[in-house]
Amino acid sequence: MAKDLVIVESPAKARTVGRFLGAKYNAMASMGHVRDLPKREIGVAVDNGFKPKYTILPDKRKVVSELKKASSAADTVYLATDPDREGEAIAWHLIEAAKIAKPKVRRVVFHEITEPAVKEAFDNPRGIDDRLIDAQQARRVLDRLVGYDLSPVLWKKVRRGLSAGRVQSVALRLIVDREREIDAFVAEEYWTIDALLAKLSDAGDAVFKAGLRSVKGQKGRIAIPNGDEAARITSDLEPARFKVASVTTRERRNRPAPPFITSSLQQEAFRKLRFTTRRTMVVAQQLYEGVELGADGPVGLITYMRTDSTSVAASAVAEARSYIKDKFGPGYAPKSPRAHRKKVKGAQEAHEAIRPTSIRREPESLRGRLTSEQLRLYDLIWRRMLASQMSDALLDGTTVDIDAEGARSGAVYAFRATGSVIKFPGFRRLYLEDKDDAQNGKDDDAPLPALNQGDALESRGITPDQHFTQPPPRFTEASLVRALEEQGIGRPSTYAPTIATVLARDYARKDRNRLTPTKLGIAVSGLLTQHFPDIMDIGFTARVEEELDDIASGEREWTPVLSEFYGPFTESIQRALAEAERVPRDQIDEESDEVCDECGRPMVIKSGRFGRFLSCGGFPECKSSKPLMQRTGVDCPEDGGELVERQGRGKGRGPKKFYGCANYPECTFTTNQRPLPQPCPDCGKLLVASGRSNARCAACGYRGPVPEEAEAMELAS
Repeated sequence: MAKDLVIVESPAKARTVGRFLGAKYNAMASMGHVRDLPKREIGVAVDNGFKPKYTILPDKRKVVSELKKASSAADTVYLATDPDREGEAIAWHLIEAAKIAKPKVRRVVFHEITEPAVKEAFDNPRGIDDRLIDAQQARRVLDRLVGYDLSPVLWKKVRRGLSAGRVQSVALRLIVDREREIDAFVAEEYWTIDALLAKLSDAGDAVFKAGLRSVKGQKGRIAIPNGDEAARITSDLEPARFKVASVTTRERRNRPAPPFITSSLQQEAFRKLRFTTRRTMVVAQQLYEGVELGADGPVGLITYMRTDSTSVAASAVAEARSYIKDKFGPGYAPKSPRAHRKKVKGAQEAHEAIRPTSIRREPESLRGRLTSEQLRLYDLIWRRMLASQMSDALLDGTTVDIDAEGARSGAVYAFRATGSVIKFPGFRRLYLEDKDDAQNGKDDDAPLPALNQGDALESRGITPDQHFTQPPPRFTEASLVRALEEQGIGRPSTYAPTIATVLARDYARKDRNRLTPTKLGIAVSGLLTQHFPDIMDIGFTARVEEELDDIASGEREWTPVLSEFYGPFTESIQRALAEAERVPRDQIDEESDEVCDECGRPMVIKSGRFGRFLSCGGFPECKSSKPLMQRTGVDCPEDGGELVERQGRGKGRGPKKFYGCANYPECTFTTNQRPLPQPCPDCGKLLVASGRSNARCAACGYRGPVPEEAEAMELAS
């Protein structure tokens, strides 16, 4: 009897699903998408209802042939691709490419790769959802039209080989606009004054800090614009008498964060683990598709990781609450299950949040079976899910208002001290969410001594501090994902590839994990904003996403949506191309300190297939070029030349960074790890970075922490 065929995207998923289903089924992998629009042409018949022309990807022809043969022999073909629009589109493309007879096709959807979930899905198959396919087709066609038509404008105005996209161009605009805010920012000086205080009756060290807030009789908070004013107030306060004016204590509740969705996982994995958005999704995919757990075989450890819903299955909530009561005690579980209501624009509520497939599979039980990255990400997801169903943390928050009468002026200065004591840790016993760019750095959780109204206090010091207002911070990958999500730009599957594309095209670079636009990126963003305000408008891009959601829900047809967009868009393209013919191409190459060895003209920094390089500024008259060397200030251990950063030709992931001697080819020394300026403390030879905070010797095998001087130079670089 012929086996039923099951098609999924990856071999790992095929192994896991196949093990659950047994010998009756033959599980095969499509290796992702098998069809797409052609690379060398637009592939969209604009005048024929935007009909797309799909072709089988060259590297998938053998796979499609094998799937076609297997499907012909099977009685039933189950398409078990991912539970989102892209997964639905992959299923449809498989039917078309492998010529699978539609009467034998069944679509199965599951959000976790566990035996119960998979078997339930196969017990309840459905047909292909044409609405989801239409929405995904509309997105793909729209992005092809935008990219295909915008790119020639960039070629004429900036440089050949550049490209633009609908979502990535808006992401680039956010980065560029933030840089312009920083450039335009003018810092303003201000001062604060703190008093270190203690009760007169307390001979011990129970001191606490209070900050000056206002002067009684004057409206608003006190403004101290300069050092002279700070010195005057400090002088007035130094002999002053301090007294507690009021003490207010209130109970505060801290509620746990909801379980992860795609964007929040990417943000928190960056903050806590320093994973890039792409690395987070790669590792999460591995945890979802199945990891070998010894005799148990491959097991899916988390639910589907591309989601914008905080919903959690009732069975998973019940399991989490049971575990909490067993592990921490009944008081750590609220009386009723939590239902987190964080609403993301356009969220697909049929999806679940990202959670472990079993909360009783503790991270420590997986040590040695997962890679370090897999274990760390799983631990993060496990803790977040468990904490989301735990009780609130209870804190007693105390506010102490303090009066001090100026010795010379007689003015009454109002100080305030705040603190809190944790009465019950609740979810905080397990997990605390990190924040981006924490403001002020003040610790409101610092405890205060027991104080009562009327208590006399003594000053242990008055401290004036100079400050300057700060510009908005550059985006990290995490904060950019948050901005995209808040503005309704893109969807869970687009965040990581969008950022990766902006970086790969050298429109932005990372500087100490902050995204900084390049000269090229600024030029491209400015040009697109000038000629295509709709494409670059954040609100417009968000509305397009809403229209794609309307297509998915069946409220709109996809071809009219494209027609409404394409008419005005083509008019903008024609105007931009006409202007490009009149105005010469912009020169946006970065300057360098290098001089051309052949003609003596200054060299400029260009970007090519294998990264950045130096090219003669006289090109095309002089075609001299050479690698761009980022200096490290560290001597080569073989010939004493300086070690410089270079770009190699990495496989699959773009240019690969390494460090080599500046005297190459005479000296061929290289290392893949960053050289440190401090010598090895054991043998005095080359020390290189090993991870974020460790170092090793390239000669004697010494391992230890990064020396302080090296850390300081790294921070300053």
